[in-house]
Amino acid sequence: MRVLGIETSCDETSAAVVEGAGEDVALRSLVILSQDAHRIFGGVVPELASRAHLTAIVPVVERALADAGTGAASLDAVAFTYAPGLVGALLVGVTFGKALAWANRIPAVGVHHMEGHLFATSLEHPDARPPFTALLVSGGHTMLLDVEDWGRYRMLGATRDDAAGEAFDKVAKLLGLPYPGGPHVERLASAHGREPNRIRFTRPMLRSDQRPGDPDYYDVSFSGLKTAVLNAVRTSDDLERDRTGIARGFQDALIDTLVAKTVRAMDAYGRERVVLGGGVACNASLVAAMRDRLAPRGAVVYAPSPRLATDNAAMIARAGVFHAERGEWSPLELDAFASAPLPGLLDS
Repeated sequence: MRVLGIETSCDETSAAVVEGAGEDVALRSLVILSQDAHRIFGGVVPELASRAHLTAIVPVVERALADAGTGAASLDAVAFTYAPGLVGALLVGVTFGKALAWANRIPAVGVHHMEGHLFATSLEHPDARPPFTALLVSGGHTMLLDVEDWGRYRMLGATRDDAAGEAFDKVAKLLGLPYPGGPHVERLASAHGREPNRIRFTRPMLRSDQRPGDPDYYDVSFSGLKTAVLNAVRTSDDLERDRTGIARGFQDALIDTLVAKTVRAMDAYGRERVVLGGGVACNASLVAAMRDRLAPRGAVVYAPSPRLATDNAAMIARAGVFHAERGEWSPLELDAFASAPLPGLLDS
């Protein structure tokens, strides 16, 4: 099966072609066009993102098809992100994807963006397959899932306020760093080393007296951590001196929390594999901390490369193969949605 994927949920216009069946799916091409204009504003401007997608969608798709050595008429399905994301941006991909599918008389497959992140790592690591514990950490979402099988997910925990990536961006702004903030905060934190001005922040929503069944056992919250960073910045008499210590303290607190919550989920369901996804999965310190914590247990941690961790169409195409093989096609009336529940969620 040969599937074209289209991703336009935020500020990356991306197209990809994958080919294969079942667990044997290979990436044939991937094109990602990022919109650097948003750096000027310190965040994504929805209207600008939508206009840029309109300009880029045709050449990006054409390039992906050419790189894969195929044409639209040779596709078995067209997959596209329909939710969640910026509605105006999503509409570009949804409309183009449905039109391309209709014109070529092939199935259209709408894919939930976060389900795409679940599939992304399997394109590089064939063993990153269910059952596993999944930690999805991006600019807009933080989710902790038990993945019983593809299409069968248990939502264990999520953020109650800021997503992990959003927290990185806000802390970067407080420290005077460019947007997007994640890579800059990580770089600054890594430069800190073991300097004496290291600052320790409380690990948010992480207590030793929490037990399974408690409403905050798996959930995370980073708004308080962000406020603690703000207070540290305001009370510093030499921010240039303290900047690296604050960055390191923030990153350590966030990572420790994510690792501890993930271990809880693994223990609860007896999983031996952890799969990371989303833009924050690019953070080498997070991946290393997860592997260090789980190595004594013999558990394996799979993380995607930066190209497949951030928003990309390869993960959408891979999820599209899964749904297309099962005849789970989308009607041409399918719309774009700013938010939507993850499909395949189990009651317990």
